[in-house]
Order: sequence, then C-alpha cells, then structure tokens
Amino acid sequence: MPRYFVTLTPDDNDTLFVTCPALPEAKTCGEDEADALVHAAEVIEFSLDIRMHRGEEIPDPVRRRAGQLPVDLPSLVNAKVELYRLMKMQGVRKADMARALKVQRTQIDRLLDLGHATRMDFVDAAFQALGHSLTFKVSNAAPAGASRRDIIAKAKPRAAAKGKARTRRVA
Repeated sequence: MPRYFVTLTPDDNDTLFVTCPALPEAKTCGEDEADALVHAAEVIEFSLDIRMHRGEEIPDPVRRRAGQLPVDLPSLVNAKVELYRLMKMQGVRKADMARALKVQRTQIDRLLDLGHATRMDFVDAAFQALGHSLTFKVSNAAPAGASRRDIIAKAKPRAAAKGKARTRRVA
C-alpha cells in the first residue's frame, strides 16, 4: 500500500511545519514530532478525500528523501484509495460500479468516502468486480525495545487521547 512521506521543518513559534511533497496542498503543523505526524495523517487523508470527491488523480507517493518521515494511513483508507485509482485506470464510473455490485449509487459514494466506515467485505466485492483481489500484509510496526503498553498507548485515537478532536485546514 502506498506510503506518503512528510518533511518536518521547525517553525518560528516552536512548532513543526509539515509538508507532503506528493500532495502540495497537504500542510499542517504540530507541537512535537508525534503531534505533527498525527496531524500529517489527518491532512493527507483529507487531501486524498477531496481529490477523490473532485474526480482528480491521486498521485503516487514520491520516493523518500533524507530527513523525511513516513505517514501510515488506516488500512481502510488505503484500500479505498487503491480502489478509486483502479476505477479511474479502468474507466469505471460510480454508476458502472453500482450496476456491477447491484446496489444504489449512494452506496458507491459511501464506498469511496474516506470518512465512511465501509465494511471490508463490500470493499473486497468492489475489487472483485474490477477483476482484482484485496490482500493484506501484516508486519511488525513496533520499534525495537517498545513494550506492549507503549504500543497500545500509541494506538489510541487522537480524540480519545486528548479528550477532544481538533481539525486542521488544508492550505
């Protein structure tokens, strides 16, 4: 699955300014590296969602350069982006996909909405309708020496960890 990389630049107000070379509109900031990466994932997902709603191309992530950090997106987001890219590549419209899956077009709109919690079996059926299959690869994401408690604490959703959700605009 594609992985986007970001550059963190110290800002003049003791924050980190975040840019994503593959998505020039995706800009945000964070108080420290961890906070900046959380915001980076949010703004990258938002940028991809906007591009998909507008029917625009989704660029491939550019190669990682020195000093850039990877940003992992949720698996469902990655699956939906890849489905959208495959539909564009094959010239399959939303109406075509709705007919192939025997569902209403509004269900295809939700299928391609990155904020919608679509069931994975429906995403899988959409890939199959395009003549492809969806597979997953599980890999160890824990840094060396990290305890189970550290991993679980890091995995908490940002809103739950801070007690409230914050939103960022795309510049």
